[in-house]
This record gives sequence, C-alpha cells and structure tokens, in this order.
Amino acid sequence: MKAVVLEKKNELTVREVPDPGHPGEGELRIAPRSVGICGSDVHYVEHGNIGKFVVTEPMVMGHEASGVVTEVGPGVEGFDVGDRVAMEPGIPDLTSKASRLGMYNVDPAVRFWATPPVDGCLCDAVVHPADFTYHLPDALSFGEGALLEPMAVAVHAVEKGGVKPGDTVAVSGAGTVGLLAACVALASGAGKVYISDVSVAKLEIAGQIPGLRPVNLQQEVMSEAISDETDGWGADVVIEASGAIGAYKDLWQVGAPGNTTVLVGMPAGEVPVDVVELQSRETQVQTVFRYANDYPRAIELAASGKVDLKPFITETFPMDDAVSVFQRAAEARPNDLKLQFALT
Repeated sequence: MKAVVLEKKNELTVREVPDPGHPGEGELRIAPRSVGICGSDVHYVEHGNIGKFVVTEPMVMGHEASGVVTEVGPGVEGFDVGDRVAMEPGIPDLTSKASRLGMYNVDPAVRFWATPPVDGCLCDAVVHPADFTYHLPDALSFGEGALLEPMAVAVHAVEKGGVKPGDTVAVSGAGTVGLLAACVALASGAGKVYISDVSVAKLEIAGQIPGLRPVNLQQEVMSEAISDETDGWGADVVIEASGAIGAYKDLWQVGAPGNTTVLVGMPAGEVPVDVVELQSRETQVQTVFRYANDYPRAIELAASGKVDLKPFITETFPMDDAVSVFQRAAEARPNDLKLQFALT
C-alpha cells in the first residue's frame, strides 16, 4: 500500500509500505479518507525528534484522521463494513494504572500514531482498536472528522479550565488549537472570549467568529486589555495555546483572583514562572497532554453545529503532493489553519 514516510530528518517520500493485514480481536481495518497535518508532524520532519521521541527508522506520518471501515475483526460489535469513522490516535495499555484512573493519555505505554517508533495513518489502510474508533455523524464531512483530533485537545483544555456560563476566558495563540479552544469555551457558555496573537491574518480569522475579541499583541498587552474591559478584574480562565516563550511574559497577569490557567502549548525551552504572582491570585495551574475521553464531546459539539469546523480546513490535497504540502506547512503561512490530504 502507499504511504507518506519520513525516512529520516528532512527526507519525506511517498512510497509503498507493507500492508497492515487483517484486523485481530477487537480491531477494525480502516481506509483513511482524510488526514490532517499537525505541527508535531512538521517538527518531526524538520528536527527528527520531539524531546525523547527520536526518528531512528522510517515512520509513516499522520495522526489526525477519519475514514471508512473495510473489515471488522473478531469480537467487535457496533461497527459494520462501510461505516464512516473518526479514529483516536493514541492507544494505551488499558490495564495500566493511568488507564484505570481515567488518565490513559499519560499512560507511559501509550502508542500514538506518528510518534516514534509508531507508524501513523497517512496511508491506504490501518488496523485500529474499535475502542478508540468513533462513528462519524452524517452531518460531518471526512475533513471535519479529521479535525476532531485537535478539537479533542481543545475540549480537554476547556474542561481542565472548568469554564462556566458567563466566564471571561482569555486564549493565548490563535492557531488551530487556540481558535478551537476559544470556540469550545463559547459553546460551554463563556460570556466573552479574548484571543491574542501577533499574526494579523489569524486575528482576522478570529474576528469573524461571533463572541471572540481579538487582541493584537503588536498593539496591545493582553493583561491590560482584559483588565480595562473587566473593571480591573481579569479573566476567569486563561488558556495558553501558543507554546511561545514570549507569551509567558504577560501570562500570569491575565487571570483574575482565583483564576485557572491551562497550559496547552509546548514551549521549546524554559519559561518564566512568577510564583508570587500566582500565589497572590491563588491561580490554579492546569496542564494538558493530548486528551482523554474527549472524542465523544468533540463529536457532539461539531455535529450539533455549536462549533463549526468547516472554516478551519484551509486546503485539501492528494497524497502524492505530500512533499510540497509539508514544505508549505513548514512555512507556517498566517492564513493557513489546517492543511489536509484526501485519500481514495
């Protein structure tokens, strides 16, 4: 079968790889139909590693996916050949302590698509556990189904923040995850949501979403803008989704007394933490690593129309164009939110 393969750092090819074969007990064979490019995919191509995860042998790319069931393995109920599905890419050890506690996303044994040494799903076929496969509602396209993966990150972040009706929420970073987190916060009842970035193009996209107040960091300071508009109180929930080290210069001043600050973006270095500032506000700091048990909520929010995923899909390409499309993704064009591949 054909796949997009990272041979080594800065060497991407489209070539034949071994077929995954028939599904085993509790598994499904699935033909991916839409696969998105994530920032982590680009990072592996450019750097060959993310922290301790190092590309030491060829790896199939891709972890944001939807597709069609082509074969049902033994012991699987509720799925039939031809079903449209979305696939959660992390497969934990369901007997581990982390899984038993409901935190399977931090299970040390989790196998996550396109994270060395695990192959991803940017290929003609995958075999995947039925327990981590979800029916894709008719209201959602395959492209929207692939976006459920970053959407699950956003849902997890908003849940960690404990957003309540009427809350003021501040989101740092207007990339895909930041914008989705802002939309999920609105769908969760937030009264007003601020979202900051240095990119005018991304802020223009944010400004088209009702309820979002864009903050241009080239002209405004996030904490001051929110303080001015909340009578000096601040944001009830702060979500850092940029991963930019510079975002931390102002981050701890954005929240109101008793706020919850959620760290989603992964900085590529050390960041400043003002402990006294946190203590004086009794800020609760939460962290996010992927998601756990959030796909069903993400699907419901998207299928019900409370979060519209269509505007997040910038452009779709055939798999054969993978090398040039990954090059474009590496350019980080301001108007690009999500680049996807359509597979047949």
